[in-house]
Amino acid sequence: MTQLDGTGMKRLHREWRRRTDGRLALVLDGVGNPFNVGAIVRTAAAERVDHLYLGSATAPDHDKVNKTALGTARYLTWTEFDSGVPAVEAARADGYHVIAIELTSDALPLHEIPMETDVALVIGHEDRGCTPATLAACDGVAFIPQLGKVGSLNVAHAASIAIYEARRRSWSR
Repeated sequence: MTQLDGTGMKRLHREWRRRTDGRLALVLDGVGNPFNVGAIVRTAAAERVDHLYLGSATAPDHDKVNKTALGTARYLTWTEFDSGVPAVEAARADGYHVIAIELTSDALPLHEIPMETDVALVIGHEDRGCTPATLAACDGVAFIPQLGKVGSLNVAHAASIAIYEARRRSWSR
């Protein structure tokens, strides 16, 4: 077994791009820490997120975001909004089925929530999560089951898990 060189990695990633259908977007509802946004941007670029809808969130071109994202924001497009609700409405107008990732009483486990071909995942503020108004604007709410004694994940890690699950669904359609 040997590690892939640059050409091998390009071939591997090209094969997975061919197997991927549907569009994937993110709505950031007040995610403020630029290092968290940078980690989300890097994952979004790696998993070919089509668009970022920023509802009162730190923009990907912020200097501290770039420190974590390592310049990957150049592979993404984004639109900025004053809050999460118009960001969700814009994603829906662009044809996305909008799913919030949040701990609520009626949320479904992430692996059980129906995901359409085109899905926008909503990620909320680091401490407060999604605003009630943003949650009400979404088509559904999912949570990431956790087995340990910690009740929540870092927002960037939660975004990564949700992005992967959306892409995994595409690969198994």
